[in-house]
Amino acid sequence: MDIPGPIGNSGPRRVRSRLRRFFHPFLAVLAELVSRTLDIAVSGALLLGLSPLWAGRALVSRLQAGVVLTKAPRIGRFRAPFDRLGFAGRGPLRGLAVWLNILRGDMAIVGPRPLTPEEGEGVPVRDLARFLVRPGLISPYRLRSQVGIAHQQESELDRELVYGQSLRGDLGLAARSLVAVALGGEASGEAPPVLNFFGIPVVNTTMSEAVEWIVGQALVGDRRTLAFVNPDCLNIAWHHEAYKEVLLDADRVLPDGIGIHLGCRMLGTALRENVNGTDLFPRLCEASARAGLSLYLLGGRPGIAEATASNMVQRYPGLRIAGVHDGYFSPEEEPDLVAGINASGAAILLVAFGVPRQELWIDCWRGRLEPPVCLGVGGLFDFYSGRFPRAPLWMREIGLEWVWRLLQEPRRMWRRYVIGNPLFLFRVWRQARHPERFPLAIREGGGGTGPAASGDTT
Repeated sequence: MDIPGPIGNSGPRRVRSRLRRFFHPFLAVLAELVSRTLDIAVSGALLLGLSPLWAGRALVSRLQAGVVLTKAPRIGRFRAPFDRLGFAGRGPLRGLAVWLNILRGDMAIVGPRPLTPEEGEGVPVRDLARFLVRPGLISPYRLRSQVGIAHQQESELDRELVYGQSLRGDLGLAARSLVAVALGGEASGEAPPVLNFFGIPVVNTTMSEAVEWIVGQALVGDRRTLAFVNPDCLNIAWHHEAYKEVLLDADRVLPDGIGIHLGCRMLGTALRENVNGTDLFPRLCEASARAGLSLYLLGGRPGIAEATASNMVQRYPGLRIAGVHDGYFSPEEEPDLVAGINASGAAILLVAFGVPRQELWIDCWRGRLEPPVCLGVGGLFDFYSGRFPRAPLWMREIGLEWVWRLLQEPRRMWRRYVIGNPLFLFRVWRQARHPERFPLAIREGGGGTGPAASGDTT
């Protein structure tokens, strides 16, 4: 007969669990009161402190439109309808009136985005939790959209917010939103399908469309080359003619980094998303596993590609890594290396040599490389092998991942960021002043033009 072991600490744990369940309703009410008090205090302070602005904006609206406020129907907490307010007419500060909604309790400072009645009707059952809280002026999805990293579904981020909401979390989200607005702000202007940076066409797309394009081209089997560009890449292309020619001949060039977002703002255009390789890689692995495609990882220090492959295979069951090789080989070994890549049957080749070496190497051997899709991925393997930790999410949300990289490798990165970033923005400023000097150089079959640029993978 089995004899039960000692109870140990199960008694105190059970007591603590019962106490938490007992006090949970009271704590929830207290948290609601504190949150609502802060909303009233902040909105009231803005109304009083900025009263001259309110009066001036109201007068402008009255003169321009004959009315002071506009009303946009929205769905609030518990599906109650309300009108989101805005100042009528044209000009700045039209959104200032939304603080009246926050003051009277229609909205909160932090919460899911307020939905239109049409959007509210289409919310699936699994996402109805968003109506348990007041919609907010600030949401995780809006914050990440400001810097182009809203790669998750909005409904997924809303669920995380509702079930994990706390006063500390709300304050942190509000603070990060203020920093993000100060550093870059939200996208403004139109979002053209192709961006122009120094004459190089950059496809203005989303993360999901980019992954679909890569997988679609790999399934079709046509040879395609893809490149990512950040401010450092574009600085190199400014004076490195061979590298610039490779970018112009590429089938797709994708925007990578907060610097591209800032550059778009200076040019008066909007960046749809920051389609960086580091965020794309795990999504590509997941999509490749579903599609039955295999990857070849080439580059990095000895052991780095192997560690990356091992980690990703564990994370995405069904993912096939056709082969790996480090980035240390002699010119005499290159023909055998290319033959090994071809023999592996890989559908997608990721080359991590750094810019511009990886793009020049792919271009040199593209005629003999058989994987349908080849792309350069820089130092991506260092993150997914565990050699370097990725920047915390809060730093990525405010566009400061480059600061994290600078702190990790200051001797190697200082010139790229401390000198390179301002130099890039200066060159973009010159382009904005004299766009005629930088005509978009689109070539047939390259530069992300044609059906591929629109996400058509057929």
